[in-house]
Amino acid sequence: MIPGISSGRHRFSELSEQEILALAISNEEDDARIYRQYAQQLRNNFPASAKVFEKMAEEEDNHRRHLIEAHSRRFGDVIPLIRREHVSGFYARKPVWLVKNLSIEKIRNEAHEMERQAEQFYRKAAKRTTDTDIRKLLGDLAAIEAGHSLLTESLEEEHLDTDNRENEDRAAHRQFILTWVQPGLAGLMDGSVSTLAPIFATAFATHNPHTTFLVGLAASIGAGISMGFTEAASDDGELSGRGSPGKRGFSAGIMTTLGGLGHALPYLIPHFWTATIIAFTLVFIELWTIAWIQNRYMETPFWRAAFQVVLGGALVFAAGAIIGGG
Repeated sequence: MIPGISSGRHRFSELSEQEILALAISNEEDDARIYRQYAQQLRNNFPASAKVFEKMAEEEDNHRRHLIEAHSRRFGDVIPLIRREHVSGFYARKPVWLVKNLSIEKIRNEAHEMERQAEQFYRKAAKRTTDTDIRKLLGDLAAIEAGHSLLTESLEEEHLDTDNRENEDRAAHRQFILTWVQPGLAGLMDGSVSTLAPIFATAFATHNPHTTFLVGLAASIGAGISMGFTEAASDDGELSGRGSPGKRGFSAGIMTTLGGLGHALPYLIPHFWTATIIAFTLVFIELWTIAWIQNRYMETPFWRAAFQVVLGGALVFAAGAIIGGG
């Protein structure tokens, strides 16, 4: 049983003024804790943004103190235990451990959404109260939360000057490359190139599109599972800074599977030569796509990347065709 609430989850409209005030206090405590967790998470790689969140946590602490003072004057020192999860339909905060791997931009967006939700809460809460002082306090807090976007901008201007912003943006881009692009590119290369030999060897050995498709499907899925687990298990990301092993494994596994399926799916076409010509065309597109990604994200000169990838793919394709035709 929750003090101040008869049983179960109550609607917001059923809360008393004391319970609304207690809910506001717990909200501010939670938000301050989340901002400090964000600051701790960002301190090593994004120190300027960490300072912004530390200041925002201090603002939430100030709000909490004002609310506690109002509760003490009106209802005494015993504050009912009531939190967001005790109110039906009330907005909820994501557990910090679920969002600890968010990018810096997503964390900033989360913070803006938190302030927007807080403003809505205080406006609704003010309408539900009849006590003049509490209504004024809640209305003032709603106005403060509405102005927090300007506060956030001023804090960012103070701590995130042009150089800091550019440095953090470069760090965020580098993290994106290490966590998503690099393992995904490795997977795409592995899936596109390594499956060429078994798929085309089967194709030229059997001239049976259905059998070729089954071999390609098995090779693609098997390679994807293997590549995904290998990437995830090879590095936990703590020392290398490459990010979540789960994300890297997912990226590598999915792209490996897609790389192989690209030239396996045409063999769903029952006509052998039609399927083979389409598959060969898709292989060409896949290899040039890999070269473009290397040039775009890894800063590899395009023609050098194209030569390496196309040459490697051609050799593997030739091996498969010779083996299958022999």
